[in-house]
Parts: sequence; structure tokens; C-alpha cells
Amino acid sequence: MKEQPLHSMTDEPADETILLERIASGDERAFAALYQRYWSKVFTYLLRLTKSRETAEELLSEIFTRLWVNRAAASGIGNVDAFLSKVTYNRAIDFFRFAAKEKKIQALVTLELNRHPSQTNDGYLADKEYKALLRQAIRQLPPQRQRVFTLSREQGLTHEEIARQLNMSPQTVKKTMSNART
Repeated sequence: MKEQPLHSMTDEPADETILLERIASGDERAFAALYQRYWSKVFTYLLRLTKSRETAEELLSEIFTRLWVNRAAASGIGNVDAFLSKVTYNRAIDFFRFAAKEKKIQALVTLELNRHPSQTNDGYLADKEYKALLRQAIRQLPPQRQRVFTLSREQGLTHEEIARQLNMSPQTVKKTMSNART
């Protein structure tokens, strides 16, 4: 079989079919060629959907990483452009769902942090019940935020101490704490 050039930027279906077959067999060069062909289009679409360069870059990376991880199925893709458009749209929707859920969780944590431990609108809330509610809200945070929040609020560590313990920068700890509270 004659090897097809990977740098060809034609949209001929046969060219993409061969490229997908080579990706399915684990050809990294074929994958790199597909990435070069489509990354800009996927990134632009993500940027339009998310309005965030950082989010678009992260999602772009996830989309192509998943494609490579599931490369055995690549030869079954009929139309790469349509496939990537659908995957990109679905990944952006998943991101928005996750972000909405995280905002609700963060709002609950903020409410609990700002509320006096022993008061509610109906009177007094037992400290034990308050702590249970707070633990429930903390459990709903992403794992990294849980660790940082717990080390700060429950163990009383400073941002610098948390940074050393978790091998992070103090600025990352500060941002993580801010995100956990907002």
C-alpha cells in the first residue's frame, strides 16, 4: 500500500478515510495531521460557545485527547467535520451543565459560610446541624477544592502551608479558596 502524505490539506473523503484508518491503528503522525487540520475550527467554535479563551483551550485539549484515547473507533467516523462539530457542541453543553451545578454548590457553601453558625430565619439551628450542612456542601465541591477548603477552615493552615503540603503555589491556593467561597 502506498503511504498517503499527511500534510495534504484536501478535503477528499478518501484522504480522510485513510487518515482515520491510520489513526485507528495508532499512527501518531496521522493524528497530528488531523489535529492540524481541525484544531483551529474546533477552537474557534468553542471560543464562540464559551466566550473564554482558557475554557476553549481546555475543552479543545479534552476533545482531541478523547479522540486519541478512543482512536480504535476512528475508522468508523464518516464525516470528520460533522463528528467534531457534534462532539464540540456536546462537550461545551456538558461544561455549561457542570459550571451551573458548581455555581449552585458554591452558592450553598457561601451561604453556609456567611451564616452565623447558630441562627436561621426560623430561630436557632443546632451547631451540629450546621456542621452537617456545611460538610454536605463541602463534599459537593471538586476534590481539589475540598482538600484546600478543609485544610484552611478545619485545620487552620495558612495559604503558604497548604501550598507546601499540596505542592501548589500560594496564589493557586488563594484562588481555589476564593472559588470555593463564591
